[in-house]
Amino acid sequence: MNLLKALAKVGSMTFVSRILGFVRDTLIARFFGAGMLSDAFIVAFKIPNLLRRVSAEGAFSQAFVPILAEYKSQRSVDETKGLVDRVATWLGIMLVVVTLLGMLAAPFIVQLIAPGFKADANKMQLTVELLRITFPYIFFISFVSMAGGVLNTYNKFSVPAFTPVWLNVSMIISILFLADYFDEPIKALAWAVLIGGIVQLMFQVPFLRQIGMLPRFDFKRDDDGVWRILKLMGPAVLGVSVAQISLILNTIFASFLITGSVSWLYYADRLMEFPTGVLGVALGTILLPSLSKAYSSRDDQEYSQVLDWGMRLTFILATPAALALAVLGAPLVTSLFYYGKFTPLDVTMTQQALMAYSFGLLGLILVKILAPGFYARQNVKTPVKIAMFTLVATQVMNVLFVFVLDLQHVGLALAIGLAACMNAGLLYHHLRKANLFHPQPGWGMFIVKLLIALIAMGAVLHFAMGEAQAWLHFSMGYRLAYIAGLVGLGGMSYFATLMLLGFKPRDYIRRVNH
Repeated sequence: MNLLKALAKVGSMTFVSRILGFVRDTLIARFFGAGMLSDAFIVAFKIPNLLRRVSAEGAFSQAFVPILAEYKSQRSVDETKGLVDRVATWLGIMLVVVTLLGMLAAPFIVQLIAPGFKADANKMQLTVELLRITFPYIFFISFVSMAGGVLNTYNKFSVPAFTPVWLNVSMIISILFLADYFDEPIKALAWAVLIGGIVQLMFQVPFLRQIGMLPRFDFKRDDDGVWRILKLMGPAVLGVSVAQISLILNTIFASFLITGSVSWLYYADRLMEFPTGVLGVALGTILLPSLSKAYSSRDDQEYSQVLDWGMRLTFILATPAALALAVLGAPLVTSLFYYGKFTPLDVTMTQQALMAYSFGLLGLILVKILAPGFYARQNVKTPVKIAMFTLVATQVMNVLFVFVLDLQHVGLALAIGLAACMNAGLLYHHLRKANLFHPQPGWGMFIVKLLIALIAMGAVLHFAMGEAQAWLHFSMGYRLAYIAGLVGLGGMSYFATLMLLGFKPRDYIRRVNH
């Protein structure tokens, strides 16, 4: 399998999803602005999303995919199918319990996640109502994530990558055509989240049937593979929870700041999620099965080469994305969100948060590359310890930036970014310290050439974008055409410089045997 080709395929599917995500967020900004309604929905949507990241895409995937890859390469088809059946059965039982408890405990959860909302009874009540609608999303999206892990292990990367499109489509339709039928139009978005989860799962069912891995109910309690997954999930849940707890604590901090702070951070984060999704999630998705296969085959050289390949691609693609977000922050926010109820103040505040977030983009993506290096070896404890240390450091920075330096919501974004860089640095240090990863030669000159290309791109973008305030007066069509031109110009200047310095795309073709 050609990893670069697989990355391009997964990245392109994710790109489509992210573009529709921007359309969705532009509509939310236009119709609901950055106030009470959007704050309430964002908190109600964030809670099941956090649980999804912990239980499904986080701890579960990290424990499930390496074991499934081992079964696929070393055991029979029937044994592998049996593992999938029993894991799905146990997962379903746990999710039913979690979903029911979450809906019943909605008022308590909102008070815990956004205690600042208690000062506004209407805001608190609306958030609770929205959460009870969105919470069952965790049931369906967790199965979507499990199905994605199975499909990725069988090299069906495009299907899970395209699946999130359906959530965005559901939300876009709800805003444009269904919002007027609700007493509170924002409730249409909450119902769209639930419907989107159902549609995503239904989309994946035919592909699971195609590879013979559509789960059936199998309640066997003494399955060795299931118990191994559960043992790995224990520390994995703790590790992933640390990252999500950090986001929850940020929401708690933001809920006490001025109204709009939650929304400003959300919109900035959405822009950050574009490169982290297209590159970080895509790379992590294709690397974990490959690294797991190399480890189960005891091929240490292949393991190091695949990880090195992932890191180099991350540097090549993530650093220009981070620089572009920092330089083009105001034009990007204006072009995507400055419509309807989204004000010039909202543009400024969101742009400031985006610039702070951009400092951590490289770290955020590297974590998605380096952490699978441990998960593939069924070592979850080391990333957990690093994540716990990072959590403490993040909260220290939150207190320093928000209460001492008075950076408000910008300080929360900056803490997240710097903590991600710290996390990535520690993961790399421990991989090297344990003699698990051996970088390939040439990194020094690689970094020097990269810096030259970044300087060239930054200069081009700075002079080509013009005055930030002028963007507020452009028409929507002109803004979108201008920003597209800037992105193209920046990309051309960057990659042209790299090619002049000797970079060749074919040098990054990487093949693995699955």
